[in-house]
Order: sequence, then C-alpha cells, then structure tokens
Amino acid sequence: MTRRRFLVLGGGALVAAAVGFPATRALRGGDPARVPFPAAPPLRVDDVTVVDPADGSRHPHRSIVVREGRITAVTGPDVHTDVAHVVDGAGRFAVPGYNNMHVHTMQGTRTRAHLATMLAEGVTGIRQMAASKDLLRYRAEGRLPLTEYAPALLAMPGALLSPFTAGSADDARAQVTRQKEQGADFIKIVVYDRESFLAAVDQAHREGLPTAGHLPPEVSVAEASRLGYSCVEHLGTGSNIWISCSTERDTLWGREKPALPVPSWVLDLPFVEKVSAGRTNKMLINPAAFAAEPAVALLRQALDTFDEARARELARTLAANRTWQTPTLVRLRTQYLADAPEYRRDPGLSLMSCEERADRREVLDTFEKLPATTRETYRKAYETCVRMVGICHAAGAPMMTGTDGQGDTPGQTMRLEFAQWAAAGIEPLDILRAATTGPAAYLGRSGRTGRIAVGADADFLLLDADPLAEVANLSAVSAVIRAGHHLTRDRIRSVAERDTDGDDIEGPAVPACC
Repeated sequence: MTRRRFLVLGGGALVAAAVGFPATRALRGGDPARVPFPAAPPLRVDDVTVVDPADGSRHPHRSIVVREGRITAVTGPDVHTDVAHVVDGAGRFAVPGYNNMHVHTMQGTRTRAHLATMLAEGVTGIRQMAASKDLLRYRAEGRLPLTEYAPALLAMPGALLSPFTAGSADDARAQVTRQKEQGADFIKIVVYDRESFLAAVDQAHREGLPTAGHLPPEVSVAEASRLGYSCVEHLGTGSNIWISCSTERDTLWGREKPALPVPSWVLDLPFVEKVSAGRTNKMLINPAAFAAEPAVALLRQALDTFDEARARELARTLAANRTWQTPTLVRLRTQYLADAPEYRRDPGLSLMSCEERADRREVLDTFEKLPATTRETYRKAYETCVRMVGICHAAGAPMMTGTDGQGDTPGQTMRLEFAQWAAAGIEPLDILRAATTGPAAYLGRSGRTGRIAVGADADFLLLDADPLAEVANLSAVSAVIRAGHHLTRDRIRSVAERDTDGDDIEGPAVPACC
C-alpha cells in the first residue's frame, strides 16, 4: 500500500495522524529546559484502611511509611517510625494510584495544567499514546514537565505508524526498528492496510516491543489476538468488532472499505500531514458526526445482527491469548451520544481556548442535525459497546482503564470512565483492579506499582469513602501521595488552575476564556 491510501474506518471512525487530537505540533524554538523532580521528605500516613486490589482485602488502622519515594513499611497501630512529616489518615482509605492507560497529554497545549488535572483525579501513572522522536529525547533528557504535580509517564511510543510515516510493509518494519533505537516503549498503530499492519506487528515482536492501537478493516480482532497484538484500543475502532460478532459475519466481512478523506492529489503536496491534520481536526473531535451513510448503514446492520454467543467466543479468545483492551468507554460515549445535554455544559469546556470551544460547539451542532435514524444507530452502538465490555470482563479478558483525553477533555475523565464500567455490570473492586494491578501487570511492573506494599513506588491515594462499597467512592480523592509528596486534592487543583503552561512543550499557552 502507498501513502495515497489514507484510510477512513467504517462507522464514521476517522483516524488520521492521531485519534481525538491534532498531530503533534511543531516545537516552539529550541529545546525546553530540564525539569528537576524534587525529593520528598520522609512521610508517615497513620490510621488508614489499606485496600489491597489483588484480593479485595481491607486492613484498618495501618501506617504507611515512605522514604525517598518508596514505601518502606506498612505497619499496625502499635508500630511507629519517627519521621518529620506525619499525616492523620483516620477514617480514610488508602488505595494504589490509578493509571490512565490511554492519554494524549504530551502532544497538547497547557501540558502542565492537564497533568495536574489528571493527578487531582487520582491518576498517578499514564500511558501516552502518541509521541515523536523529539518527545522521546526530551523524556530521556528530563525535559518533560513531569514534576510532583504530574502523573508518572509509564510508557510512550514514537511517531504513530500511519500511511504518512510508513506507506508500505518495508517502511513499517523500518519505522519499528527506528523507534526502538529512539527509545520507544511500544509501537502505536493507527490506520493501515493488512500487509503493513502484519509487518509492523511482526517486526515489533522481533524488536521485543509491545503493539497497541487500532485494527485495519482487513484484520479481525480475533486474528489480531492470535497474532499477539498486545493491546486493542477503543474496542478495535470502526465496525470491525461488530461484524465479527454478527450472525451475518461472513456476508458483512470485507464491506468495511477504506477511503480517502482528502483528494488524492493532496497527498503529493509538501507538508501534507499538516494540511490533512488542519482539515480533519473537527472530524477528530467526533468522527461520528461526519460519517458517510454507507458506513452508518453497515454499522447498523452489524449491530442489528449482534450475537452474544459469538461475542462470548471472541471474549474467550482475548482471554486465552491475554490480549489486553483499553476500551475508553468515555471516548466512545462522547462520540456516539454527543447529543447528550451534559456535553454542552461540561466543566472541561472552561479550560479550553476560545477556538477549541467554538470548534467543539460546531461539531456538537453538526451531530445534533444528523438524521434521527443515524443517531438511533449510534445510541445502539454505544449500548453495544457497554455490553461488550461486560461480556469481555465476564470471560476474563484483561482490560485497563483509559480516557483518550488530554486531562480536561469534556466528558472524558476517569470518574466518568469508572461509572461507565459500572454500567457494564463490573463491580468496584474489578474497576479498581483495571486501574491498578491490571496496568501494573501489563507493563511488567507488578513489583513496583498497583499495590501498597513494601518496596512499591509511593504513588497512592487517600479516599474519603470505601472504594469497594460504591463506584463513586473511587473518585472521593482527598489527597494524593505522588513519589512520596503528600498533596491535597485542593492544592493540586489550584496548581492546575493557575498554571497557564507558559513553557509548554508544543504550542502557545491557552488564552483567557472568551
């Protein structure tokens, strides 16, 4: 396949250089300064109930001792360790910090504020899903704004593998090898034909790198799982998964055709990626608002013939092969249920620039003008997404929490993601696991993250209510201990609100609200 075949996936799920956000912007003159991470003084948190996600046990009246950013002791009420900073945790519950395993924070504006906003939600670790050679270098040189008011950057790819960066199987292999040399932790794959996709996955295996991202129409979720694809994002993107679960699977397979979102001659112009990104930014806010009727009709037919037995079969395949998923339900909800009134008044809108807010409102207007039958199809699509997440969980398919946001993206918070998992019938303990022990296992860091235990990183939360009793309690964050720094939620929020990100990595600071 050549770079001329720039794809649009069925069901209106447009994927350009990135999903949900513009491509990584050009850097503003020169490298950013190095960002030191301050050491935290020794800390002891007393009289908390420690919750262990591994077995769901609660251990009341415990003290957690932290030195040099690591947990050095978890003791009973009669054992005291002398430290200068003591926090009274009476009545509160301590849980490991949450991991948001699908974010785009590093490629946006106001990076510092967005990172602090996520930390205030209890997110102490993130997997960045789009990057560049420069961002990988900045990480290695300590130039990213990763202070104590930011989650830890757990994993980051290089440039997204797309027709612009790798237009053939050979290009795909070369890109994977190059990104390994640049320090990428995994390979993020977006739009691809079958040949290039298979080549990228195979080369990543050779280089010892995980793969994550979307699936081309020619590769089913089950096949990707059998090939060893590490993590499927957004349930695979497009109609792929619904065709796989349809009673008319054999008839529908192959009808989801790639197509050009821009005239073919545009792809021969210099700076084509920037040209395309500029044209498609509004589509990326919500691709469903701009879907062609044939794609919607195919989605409708696949949903109308959804078969739970086939869905359970697929879920068992994912479980058997240990193929991870980050369903990002809140992203899918903002896409398919964009006419929900709460998206007009979401608090995140106040943190956006005037231009960003205007673009989002225009896209919401476009969605609301879609035919009633189209919006009904989308409502059914989202209901089926939630249903599929419940089916996968019941089958033991491994899943992780993620929002596909930047930190303040309207409708895309961890609190709302937790609520959507609960709507899928998943209990609070298992949601907690998907945010803690699950990501730790996926990243191979179970010895350092996901539990409050001796030797683990001192990234944990103090909650005001029992997180196992009700899903809303997972978001009752009163304080975050980040690498040993004790930070109240109000303090973190104040940092997020005042930080205009004047030394932003990529792009100007956001202007004052209109």
